[in-house]
Amino acid sequence: MAGKRQRFFIKMVVSSIVRRRSRMFVALLAIAIGATILSGLITVYYDIPRQMGREFRSYGANLVIVPSGLETVLTTETVKAAVAYLPGEELIGAAPYSYRMVKINEQPFMAAGTDLAEARKASPYWFVSGRWPEREGEALIGQQVSEMIRLNLGSPFTITGTDSRGQGMSREFTVSGIVQTGGTEEAFIFMSLSDFEAMMAEGDRIDVVECSVSSSGEDLQALADRISAGIPGAEARLVKRVTQSEGAVLTKLQGLVYLVTVIVLLLIMICVATTMMAVVAERRQEIGLRKALGAANSALVLEFLGEGAFLGALGGLLGAVFGFIFAQAVAMNVFNRPISFIPQLAPLTVIASVFITGLACLIPVRSATEVDPAIVLRGE
Repeated sequence: MAGKRQRFFIKMVVSSIVRRRSRMFVALLAIAIGATILSGLITVYYDIPRQMGREFRSYGANLVIVPSGLETVLTTETVKAAVAYLPGEELIGAAPYSYRMVKINEQPFMAAGTDLAEARKASPYWFVSGRWPEREGEALIGQQVSEMIRLNLGSPFTITGTDSRGQGMSREFTVSGIVQTGGTEEAFIFMSLSDFEAMMAEGDRIDVVECSVSSSGEDLQALADRISAGIPGAEARLVKRVTQSEGAVLTKLQGLVYLVTVIVLLLIMICVATTMMAVVAERRQEIGLRKALGAANSALVLEFLGEGAFLGALGGLLGAVFGFIFAQAVAMNVFNRPISFIPQLAPLTVIASVFITGLACLIPVRSATEVDPAIVLRGE
């Protein structure tokens, strides 16, 4: 018996929608468009931190590991243990650096030994004329160094100074590339750690590790705290100028998503409410006749809410599909990367659409229950 009632109710709702398909199509279109924007914005909202984190990594490291306490340098083992705390899927690059003052033609410069492959990952904003060092005895020099001592690509030069044992040292290098960053890096000479250690007669000495991690905000701070607490002799610090800028941009973008979402929801409610009010006005005589024949207000309420729920579910389903397409288009045009699909978002979009549609139907439904059958049947 209950099954027959349910089938009859569904048939009645579908029949009512089909008879007024032009009006209902407008409501369905509004719900589908609203659900598409809602679903797309939420997808983008949840993927913004990951996408923006990747974009901000082009500005360099956002976390550095330095010696802590009485330690003056880091060891290779300490660096490996600290970097192991960083999730592999989020770690873009971790470049260790050792620094020492040297001389070229009796002019002092800062030499830096590093893992050049990791430095390239952690500092993609470096513009290198020429190429990165590939062989022993090759080095990158900053633009300022190149201008001061007139070195060009392929030019040989000699580094002199004092090694870690206090003895004089001299080593020949060739310019493989010239670094331009607009920052302090232009005054440095960069070489591989092996060349640096051989030149300075020292090993297992790291001054700082620059890490580029796609995490941001509280997640990044949590990683820094874990490293500081778990690795003796090492302390992890955030690069404030990068992390604060990233946080400010993300906050503003997420606030914009909130605002647009609220506006879209209000527009859906207005459109659905207007359509349903027109349907109620069109069906006044039918409603009056049904009430005169003994139909209860609850039956009328259930019918109108059923129509609204049907439209909301169908519009939400369409919105979930087109929302992902919309989000994908935004991600590819803005970030030039595909966006991740969130399976849980499809049912949430349908539920939200049904809820918003039902809410929008409350005023039209109340209007339907207030129809006076006596007045309507007299033709007034």
